[in-house]
Amino acid sequence: MPAEPKYSAPDPREVDPRIVRRAFSRAAATFDAAAILQREVAARMAQRLDYIKLAPLTILEAGCGTGGAIGELALRYPSARILALDVALPMLTAARRRVRGSRSMLRKLLAPLMPHANGAEPFFVCADIESLPLRGVAFDLVWSNLVLVWANDLPRVLAECRRVLKVGGLLTFTTLGPDTLKELRAAFVRSDGYTHTNRFIDMHDVGDMLIEAGFADPVMDMEQLTLTYSEPRALLEELKAVGASNATRGRPRGLMGRARWQRMLAALERLRRGGRVPATFEIIYGHAWKGEPKQTDEGHAIVKLQRKKP
Repeated sequence: MPAEPKYSAPDPREVDPRIVRRAFSRAAATFDAAAILQREVAARMAQRLDYIKLAPLTILEAGCGTGGAIGELALRYPSARILALDVALPMLTAARRRVRGSRSMLRKLLAPLMPHANGAEPFFVCADIESLPLRGVAFDLVWSNLVLVWANDLPRVLAECRRVLKVGGLLTFTTLGPDTLKELRAAFVRSDGYTHTNRFIDMHDVGDMLIEAGFADPVMDMEQLTLTYSEPRALLEELKAVGASNATRGRPRGLMGRARWQRMLAALERLRRGGRVPATFEIIYGHAWKGEPKQTDEGHAIVKLQRKKP
């Protein structure tokens, strides 16, 4: 008698893509005012490019949000054409509006300094980073800031990024590690048994995934940033304002009772130091290159023959 197929229960920390899209769509109007962490991490991420020799002509920003990084990339690489991609259409609309509002000023600044700068408006595409609607290789640089944490299948995302990169192209990204929002997780553990934060993958595991995806020379780094708030509600309101609502499959589906809510707030209050409530964010920085392929899609080794010069 054949054995019955085994089914594994879905990870309750996985996110529901529909909820993610809805949350970020709703947050488009409030994102810029609340995105303190996103801006700071993007600035630190950009500084790391100072030490990398790269002159990209095509850039994919995978998860552009309201377009805060587009200006930085345009200034840093004035000859490059940028494609900005996001899963939430209202975010893309806000990004396009931001770019159009700043293009005339940017052109005036760059014209006397960089006469060959590319003044073309970026392309905007609404799509999921787990399935890029792009054919073949097209980009010299893929940039992704604090977006990979919203993907359930990170190896697939990395494979997609590698697929669209040219040989010699660079993937640079940030994501969140396991210590992220540890205070909030601990506070909710005391109030209920549901999941309230995403699944955060360890830096070393992300590095292994890069190698498995076929990237070369991965470089990983990590630091912890602690933001502080006047009260627990301010932390929760900020997360909602940037679209980081609880989208996990194991989230509570009904309203949280008053007693549980108060227990959670009290647990966060007990962490107060110096009059402020802390929230930890483990920031993972990574970059890796697309090297020459070593085998065909069918798994056959690629052997290069070079004619010997006389």
